[in-house]
Amino acid sequence: MSDVVPPELVRHVAGSTGLPAPVAARVVADVMAYFGESTEEFVRRRHTELKRRQLRNADIWTLLARELAARPFAAPELTERQLRRIVYG
Repeated sequence: MSDVVPPELVRHVAGSTGLPAPVAARVVADVMAYFGESTEEFVRRRHTELKRRQLRNADIWTLLARELAARPFAAPELTERQLRRIVYG
């Protein structure tokens, strides 16, 4: 993902929220970085977060597949085996 924050998006966020332009630019940059994560980065990060919450892998794989499908730029549908391979290699 590009490191450039689209000025028109910053203007839109500033105008729709009343935030000052510099704050809106930081918000847009944060959101872009969050959704700029690769599928592999997202799966590894979320797996770690969910394990810390004591969830079992069987439940985690189902949850991860649902979360991936709901991302704005949806990742390809991955099987449980593909998800495990991302986490464990």
